[in-house]
Amino acid sequence: MSDDKKDSPFGDVIKKVVSIGVGAAFMTEESVKNALGDLPLPKDIVNGLLQNAKSSKEEFLASMKEEVSNHLSKVDPKKLVQEVLEDYDVNIEAKLSFTKKEDKE
Repeated sequence: MSDDKKDSPFGDVIKKVVSIGVGAAFMTEESVKNALGDLPLPKDIVNGLLQNAKSSKEEFLASMKEEVSNHLSKVDPKKLVQEVLEDYDVNIEAKLSFTKKEDKE
């Protein structure tokens, strides 16, 4: 493949769209719009990419929520606290300060 084909503007657009598509789940809608704003793409394609980004983000968050929920459902809090207290020294440092209220006149 020649260097002319590697550096073609069309190839750069495809690369950017793919990279934005992959990272869109972690971007805000405004960030995706800004990233796509300088690309010569039809509005319907941009809207489709935005919708896909939103769907990907929602699916990712739902999946993470389910995984964390499944993991936490298997944790016995009483047993966990007992293990921590048996295996670790607990050091609590606190700072309290009292400030006199101003008199209401």
